Amino acid sequence: MAETTTAKRKMTEEEFMRLPDDGRKYELVDGEAKEVPAGFEHDVIVMRIGFLMYPFAQKVGYLAASSAGFRMVTGNIRSPDVSLVLYERLPEGKVPEGFMDGAPDLAIEVISPNEDWAEMERKIGEYFASGAKEIWLIDPDKRTLTVYKSPSNIHTFHADDEIETNLLPGFRCKVSELLLE
Repeated sequence: MAETTTAKRKMTEEEFMRLPDDGRKYELVDGEAKEVPAGFEHDVIVMRIGFLMYPFAQKVGYLAASSAGFRMVTGNIRSPDVSLVLYERLPEGKVPEGFMDGAPDLAIEVISPNEDWAEMERKIGEYFASGAKEIWLIDPDKRTLTVYKSPSNIHTFHADDEIETNLLPGFRCKVSELLLE
């Protein structure tokens, strides 16, 4: 007797874009809408990052929140909590209406307590494979910020450490300024 396998139909980008807004954050991963953990504390930290970076970002590129989707080389649509796309990366300087091809130059993820670390490692790999120059992981529980300049060039900063990035000339703050007390 022959075995039958049922392949689950993959969601298209168009179907993903039409999902109703239920207040949750999703990414399109392997053809499925996958919920990404977030919450109130998470969003407060995301807003702090945006507020602190915006004056510097507007000089060099666009800062976006987690609703912005980026098409990875794997076909997945990833949505970092905060992303920076340099003006020089945009065709004719225009922001795409839908998803952007490739990763943002800077992708920032705020880690939630129930984060899937294997998925986060996969996401970091996808960001770099898709053109990211730098990735930040902020862990509110550990009060750390880990900067990836490449998959193997990694440095962790603690609450009292100052952080800066060449992608945002002039930007500098203590990690604690991004976190809640």
